[in-house]
Amino acid sequence: MNIYDYIINDYKPDMGKRIRACRLESNLTQENMAEILDISVKHYSEVERGITGLSVEKLIYLSHLFDTSLDYLLKGNGEAASLPYILAEVYRSCPNEKKDHLIELVKNLAELLKN
Repeated sequence: MNIYDYIINDYKPDMGKRIRACRLESNLTQENMAEILDISVKHYSEVERGITGLSVEKLIYLSHLFDTSLDYLLKGNGEAASLPYILAEVYRSCPNEKKDHLIELVKNLAELLKN
């Protein structure tokens, strides 16, 4: 095996583990992920196990879905998502003129949960 093959194939198991961790953090099943990515459950399972990879387009989509960088998903550089999937999705779908209200609401909710 040449160095190129090693580099290209070596990233898949660790990337799969990072994608799995993001999925679990977001309370999504493998079935949910397969549906979101429009791939079979078998293919998605193989991604998490490091057997196969994903297209660049699907990786970009995952980086947005999990609010994390491609660098983190591919190489483990940086940090994992700072927001669970559902919170990031709510924020992204909120009209720009209402985002300040949403942030204020979340801050107030956080204060209530502390008490």
